[in-house]
Amino acid sequence: MRTNKKSIKRYILILITLGLLFIHFIFPRFIVETRNPIAELFKTEKATNLKTELNNNSNFKRKKLTIITFDKLKLSALLTYSNSANAKGTIILLHGSSHTKDHFIDLSEFLSINGFNSVALDSRGFGESEGQFFTYGAKETKDIQTVITQLINNEKLDNIGLWGQSIGGAFTLQTMGIDKRVKYGIAESSFTDLKANIQYYFKRHTGFNLKFFSNYLVNSAGRIAGFDPDEANPYKYSENITQPILVVHGTKDKAIPVAKGKANYLRIKSIDKEFIELKAAGHSDIWEIGGEDYFNSILEFLNRQASYSN
Repeated sequence: MRTNKKSIKRYILILITLGLLFIHFIFPRFIVETRNPIAELFKTEKATNLKTELNNNSNFKRKKLTIITFDKLKLSALLTYSNSANAKGTIILLHGSSHTKDHFIDLSEFLSINGFNSVALDSRGFGESEGQFFTYGAKETKDIQTVITQLINNEKLDNIGLWGQSIGGAFTLQTMGIDKRVKYGIAESSFTDLKANIQYYFKRHTGFNLKFFSNYLVNSAGRIAGFDPDEANPYKYSENITQPILVVHGTKDKAIPVAKGKANYLRIKSIDKEFIELKAAGHSDIWEIGGEDYFNSILEFLNRQASYSN
């Protein structure tokens, strides 16, 4: 009997130890590691990793770009030129965590037809770009600034804007708050800050507020990926945005509530700013729900920025 009790205690101790090791070393990687096969099993949406074919549509002129980051990673981007002789501007397209730059092929053609260059970027750790981790904007904002420098110096492009979805929307807000070379932006479905976003994720899936636990995981993830989680904070950087901007959110967004989008919007100091609230849209179906009316609103905004530039 005593032997059985000792065995049970020993098994419980082993299980607790393994659980703590899992929480400390493995679980945080689910937050930041993009190319972890175990983490992939837990994702509800899988990131596509198709290789973009150059000039896959002969009606559009394209060029592949390679960007070297501050920490020596190679990022892949696809520049699609305007079909107009004089481009109205150049828009950097920033995907969410379930996509790559290939998600923007159709959008790049829409922009080209309407007079804009576009640059669809594979964020670090996605698609054809190098990297193992993504950092929710802490490092990606530096990457985007490097892209801007290359577009200006090497490609001789100007009037640069950003258009991002979800995490890409967060990158948009953070970069606009830092770099005034960005002349305008569109931020769809962005969170306010990484720690609050992970807290909400746990509450939504467990029903409990596990702030201490989720913050511990985020801080551990930051150490693994080499960044300060407090720098992944669109809400903080929104206060520094003075450029024209559209902030877009769906009222039925379960991943990131519309209140988060509104909070970011209210911090922005731009005179030319607008909040577009799509009543029936969730997190990843804004384009489908918004339809032609939405894209007409976007195009009106973009054309206004082109006229300001000219």
